[in-house]
Amino acid sequence: MRSILFRSALKRGASTAIRSFSSESAPERKVAILGAAGGIGQPLALLMKLNPLVSTLSLYDIMGTPGVAADVSHINTRAQVAGFVGDDQLGDALKGADVVIIPAGVPRKPGMTRDDLFNINAGIVKGLCTAIAKHCPGALVNMISNPVNSTVPIAAEVFKKAGTYDEKKLFGVTTLDVVRAKTFYAGKGKVPVESVNVPVVGGHAGITILPLFSQATPAANALGAEDIKALTKRTQDGGTEVVEAKAGKGSATLSMAYAGAVFADACLKGLNGVPDVVECSFVQSTVTELPFFASKVRLGKNGVEEVLGLGPLSDFEKEGLEALKPELKASIEKGIKFANEN
Repeated sequence: MRSILFRSALKRGASTAIRSFSSESAPERKVAILGAAGGIGQPLALLMKLNPLVSTLSLYDIMGTPGVAADVSHINTRAQVAGFVGDDQLGDALKGADVVIIPAGVPRKPGMTRDDLFNINAGIVKGLCTAIAKHCPGALVNMISNPVNSTVPIAAEVFKKAGTYDEKKLFGVTTLDVVRAKTFYAGKGKVPVESVNVPVVGGHAGITILPLFSQATPAANALGAEDIKALTKRTQDGGTEVVEAKAGKGSATLSMAYAGAVFADACLKGLNGVPDVVECSFVQSTVTELPFFASKVRLGKNGVEEVLGLGPLSDFEKEGLEALKPELKASIEKGIKFANEN
């Protein structure tokens, strides 16, 4: 009896998840995941296989992708799946891609900051972006590899050198910050999480993550200044919370895969002409004096249609905005320097 109930619930959940991604009839779209055999890459591959907007799913990594591709390919959804391994197959993995998602790199371990990951992941990102510039220069690039505050500027510099840079097509995926802010706000404010919206601006590490709870909907009037301060801190430290809870055996992989799938779906909807698709993302920006900044972005057929402003901020958020700028500026400059020196 329990197994019957489980299968029924799973079937309902899968059909709901698939419907939530978007409509049944859609143009042909190829999505490539670089780092598809990793802790984020595997669940992300599963979620993108469930998305009816994806017609071709290309899975690439330095090892393990044939097995992941075989496994995911058995799922009875639209996307045709192929696995690619190693440098010599990277071009084929990328050819014709509309969206490229990059979760490649090493994960965080206890005691590590996102900046500690820099030297390893920066080199990986640079190599992958060089291949993107050659094989699918028009693709929307969704950067998950940390530190995003530096890897997005690295990607921009690589594309500029190749003559393929389009600021409308490069995104740092900060959706997990939004997902966490929504979850934590709903829990503390006792409002239904499905209806919650919280913009998160700035960057994607520590104090550079600035959730704008003053703009959260629906309003949770019971939350005081100390509650907002605690929610902000928890959102900023969400990655560390997971790293410590996993006690050295991983980082935020499942929630990150979910967030990556949500943002990729928004990009696909935008490409397909769905109106008013708005998500937060770390992009080239004039919202502040910094060259890259995360804020709400309207997505469309060319990627970024419009970078939206910050809107009204509380005094606490204004202080947070000024506090984050030096660290975010330094991370951006570190990425640009790495790209130009290596």
